[in-house]
Amino acid sequence: MSLSMSGIMSLVVSLHNLGWSEHIISIWLSAWRFSFMVALPTVLILTPLMRRLVDSLTAQNS
Repeated sequence: MSLSMSGIMSLVVSLHNLGWSEHIISIWLSAWRFSFMVALPTVLILTPLMRRLVDSLTAQNS
């Protein structure tokens, strides 16, 4: 999930900030590499926390 989302978001942000150019693919791949290095640890850290939060919220409503 983090691979696809970081790829999509880095492409969208690169196109938004720079527009279409002949170098957009290399710029995007560079941005994707950096964003994935942030996204993967973020997902690994936040997933258990979010699961606990959802579990606590849904347990209160049951």
